[in-house]
Order: sequence, then C-alpha cells, then structure tokens
Amino acid sequence: MSRVFFDTNLFIYFLEDDGERGARVTEILERLSERQDELLTSTFTLAEVLVKPLAAGDEAWASRYEKLLNTPGVVMVPFDRSCARIYARLRQDRAVKAPDAIQLSCAASAKCDLFITNDERLSRKLVPGIQFITSLDKAFF
Repeated sequence: MSRVFFDTNLFIYFLEDDGERGARVTEILERLSERQDELLTSTFTLAEVLVKPLAAGDEAWASRYEKLLNTPGVVMVPFDRSCARIYARLRQDRAVKAPDAIQLSCAASAKCDLFITNDERLSRKLVPGIQFITSLDKAFF
C-alpha cells in the first residue's frame, strides 16, 4: 500500500473538469482504490477549494467539496509543528511559493510515497519525506 498525496488542483479537476484532466484524476482514483493505496491531502486543500464556492455564495458547491474531502478514503493531514519546521526549510528556496510549501510539508510530514500535482515545476523538487513528486500527466499506476 502506497501513501499518495493529492495537491488541491486534482480535487478541483475531479469535481469540476469534464475533460481530460477530470478523467485522468478519476482514472488515478480508481487505480488507488484497486491497489488499496491511501489517499492524503491537507486541511489547507479544504481551505483552497472553498474559496470560489464561498465567494459565489454557493453553499451546495462548497458542500460537495466538504463531502468529498470528508469521505472515509481521504486522510486530511493537519499543518502542525512538524509541518512548520519542514515548511521553514522549503521556504528557503524562494521559488517554492507559500501554498506549495504548505502542501509539500504536510506530505513530507506524513511520509508520502507520491505527491501528485499539476504544477510541473514542483516535480523537479527533492523534498525529504516524499519519495516522488510528479505532475498529473506523468503519474503512472
């Protein structure tokens, strides 16, 4: 069983993209389920996905995200003290933006095997605690 961390954008694609990206995320989720892998994300993901629904005043839209991230198959990693130390190290590299550093630090703290994002530049980063970082397009299962 592998521990796979989804960056925020993958949840957005899953719920909102009827095209190629949404289909790719669905395919990966099905494969994770078959393999009985563990799906992780951070509490920060919930904050990020709620911005547009709440700004639009669309409680039903917000509720869909809250339900998705509250399903038994999704583990939400909190940003705690161990994450804060990893975050501080990651932010030494000014090319890593604060939201990305939060996500990466949560994944590293949880000792994830794979971090999947759609941000290609993150796939070139080496983060102790995460075995592999890859883009959605290059994720293999």
